[in-house]
Amino acid sequence: MPASPARRRSALLGALLALALAAPTTALADTPAPSAGTLTATAATDLRDVLLVGNGQGGTVSFIDGHGFTNLGSFDAVPDLEQRVAEMNLVERAAYEIVNAAQGYRKLVDDIALGPDGRTLYVSRGALSDAVAFDIPTRTMLWRHRVVGFKADHAALSPDGTRFVVSATTAAKAEVLDTATGRPVTAFATGTYPHANDYSPDGTVLYNSSIGVTGLPKALEWAKGPRQVTAVDATTYRPLRTYTFDHGVRPAVFTPDNRTMYAQLSYLNGFVEYDLAAGRITRTVQLPFSDKAARLGPDDYPQNSAHHGMALSGDQTRLCVAGTIDDYTAVVSRPGLTVDGYVHYEPDALPYWTATSADGRTCFVSLANRDQISVVDYATATEIARIPTGRFPQRQRLGRITPTALAALSPRNG
Repeated sequence: MPASPARRRSALLGALLALALAAPTTALADTPAPSAGTLTATAATDLRDVLLVGNGQGGTVSFIDGHGFTNLGSFDAVPDLEQRVAEMNLVERAAYEIVNAAQGYRKLVDDIALGPDGRTLYVSRGALSDAVAFDIPTRTMLWRHRVVGFKADHAALSPDGTRFVVSATTAAKAEVLDTATGRPVTAFATGTYPHANDYSPDGTVLYNSSIGVTGLPKALEWAKGPRQVTAVDATTYRPLRTYTFDHGVRPAVFTPDNRTMYAQLSYLNGFVEYDLAAGRITRTVQLPFSDKAARLGPDDYPQNSAHHGMALSGDQTRLCVAGTIDDYTAVVSRPGLTVDGYVHYEPDALPYWTATSADGRTCFVSLANRDQISVVDYATATEIARIPTGRFPQRQRLGRITPTALAALSPRNG
């Protein structure tokens, strides 16, 4: 009898973990930053609001007008792909193939950020296990850092733009990189399979969420390793507090007072409200299954995630929740946590990430299998636009871009 998808993933992840244990975890392959000259500060009035969209399988970053909902162009984030694969030793190549097979596709772009100068692009490149920086106008790679282990995951740019924090999936740590050089400043321990990195709204705390070994079936939740949110000081990276969970912690948002977290958890068709001071779940919101989702088993959920994508409106009154397996987006009012409405998508659209627009009025939802961004109006809980992207859009981040960087983008959608 052929092995089930879950069993195949388990076997692949077991092989990957064996490779991780066998390989050295202290050696970091860094490419020093070439001399790029001093960047001239650009007046704030010259910068344009954009939404950056990481096209995971396409290996590109799409730039969306922050207000007009049009695709302004794209940037190739893997111009060195063939070179990087050719340079891999046997262990690295085996890990590369295992990660791709376990995930079901090759994720070239995982996370992205645009520096405060409006021209430097930072990219966490999942399958290539590295983080890189590009000068957009000249299309120059400024530096490359290979993360510990075999997969680079979610990342976050510090509020002042001086640090890029990347989750090193198989090493159970987050690496903190100097954005000027790409060299590691420090690292801090996380739970198993570190995932998201989120700064608190006031920028004082950095939260790292871990999801556990996603290749194991739900029946083996106990064997997936610590699933937790690790809170560290955003300046010193010293641990402040650890919050433990029974399931992996997916996308989360934090209120401005830094007292409440709303988070999606592995296998939960909805989300939880979490009191950060008390360290406990205060409410669990169950959202309805679609007919398609109701027929799925937990081990059929993509990377254990029923729902994957949360954002908070600019006025903090509404949540935007991506119902990944349900093919909908829910707009939820707070503090009551009542559903205002749903935007329903085509079957298997795979809504996979959300972000709030610069003006706070709309929610951008990545439809990964449609190669589109859905624009949802918070006030009416309706879809008001669709924007084409590159292949398999997922992570989205806000930024502001210079005219010269904008002019250097490819005219393609991604």
